[in-house]
Amino acid sequence: MNNEQQQRSDNLYEQHVTHLTLQGKRPATIDGYSRALGRITHHLDKSPDTLTTDDLKRYFAQLIKTYSWSTVRIDHNGLRKLWVSYFCSYLKLTP
Repeated sequence: MNNEQQQRSDNLYEQHVTHLTLQGKRPATIDGYSRALGRITHHLDKSPDTLTTDDLKRYFAQLIKTYSWSTVRIDHNGLRKLWVSYFCSYLKLTP
């Protein structure tokens, strides 16, 4: 990732944590969902706002091979929550 992509990724991470906190999510949930975001960013070396469907398929195919199903579920739920909040705010919609 270049510096601009890293900055976007960092900003998105902070927005995600803030959004989850404002929703009243428990610290363990915030931690798990945040780790999911860090894991996919590190694995694919891309800012989460640039991921494609193929990127997500590749990531989850690899995740299933190396992590427990509970981790896969947490990553799925965390990334789904990110996309809902990110795209709703981007498109000015309410989830």
